Amino acid sequence: MKAKNFNSLLKSISGNSKTIELHSPFFSGNEKKYVNQTIESTFVSTVGKFVDKFENDISALTKSKYSIATVNGTSAIHISLILANVQPNDEVLTQALSFVATSNAISYLKAKPIFIDVDIDTMGMSPIALTSFLEEFGDKRENGTFNKLTKNKITACLPMHTFGFMCRIDEIKKICDNWGINLVEDSAEALGSRFKGNYSGTFGLLSAYSFNGNKIITSGGGGCITTQNKDLYQRAKHITTTAKISKGYEYIHDQIGYNFRMPNINAALGCAQLESFQNTIDNKKKLYQFYSEQLPLIGLELATIPKDTSWNYWLMPIILENKTDRDLFLKETNRNKIMTRPVWRLLFKLPMFNNCQKDSQKNARLLESTIVNIPSNVRIK
Repeated sequence: MKAKNFNSLLKSISGNSKTIELHSPFFSGNEKKYVNQTIESTFVSTVGKFVDKFENDISALTKSKYSIATVNGTSAIHISLILANVQPNDEVLTQALSFVATSNAISYLKAKPIFIDVDIDTMGMSPIALTSFLEEFGDKRENGTFNKLTKNKITACLPMHTFGFMCRIDEIKKICDNWGINLVEDSAEALGSRFKGNYSGTFGLLSAYSFNGNKIITSGGGGCITTQNKDLYQRAKHITTTAKISKGYEYIHDQIGYNFRMPNINAALGCAQLESFQNTIDNKKKLYQFYSEQLPLIGLELATIPKDTSWNYWLMPIILENKTDRDLFLKETNRNKIMTRPVWRLLFKLPMFNNCQKDSQKNARLLESTIVNIPSNVRIK
């Protein structure tokens, strides 16, 4: 009954749409104009004015001193972990309730994720669970913190701001500083979100954003690294540009580098999207307010915005009573061409990560079985 009532509610406000999408890009400004300018300039690859502008605009929006545009969010995490000095066989504290890219990037470096439980309200890494794990398994030495069980070094901590909600990142930072662990933020979903007034991506040594087609703004494919550290910025820009040093009409490469720079044509799209960013936030907030008023009337519980978070309203979750209710809701809504999605399968359940160390994952397991993301598309209302 809840799913049928939800279907009727969505159909009533979405016009004659055959399919109501979970999230999709909305182009209402200068996207075509800027892309055409890029084509006409012939600078469509990794050099061009829109790349520079996009990086400056992201820095201004996030209050970060430096930004480096990349081909996607995964590459941004990958490079951030390199700059956080993650080495083969090192370990990175992260969360299993996340998109697979978070742990994939760790694996690219032949390092290993350790899965820390999340908080129910933020759906991001729990400072209490992090402290508990380190008190049980952490061995703090002069040259870093090591895992008593595996004897490997725990080099970095990589929490993810789930659905744009902010985890208790200030507490996580204090814990990492105390244990000598480098903090990197996975802000892929959190562009514009703030915690206690400070933007996502400004707490860690580095941060990574995504601008995939389903994100709050898109550059088609794209990501970005942000940092407050000039040396890390210069190193990130160098190794994402194949570690190239130009000498007149010649160039050399002085270390292993990566062809990870965002193309100018993608940056053009991103620049136009940023111009409409606040309008997008305002429209999505109106949709959330609509859900807040209407969903309780049909027996559905909308997840509340965590305390101290100014949210970007990226994806809007509802909470079902149990996995059976969740599965029935997903089946009925999608059968009626209303795109709803469960939270990701917990990463330790995937074959490549099923041997990774983890804590109880009590909260993550509960959220996996009860959370459904409902259409959060700015086009709906």
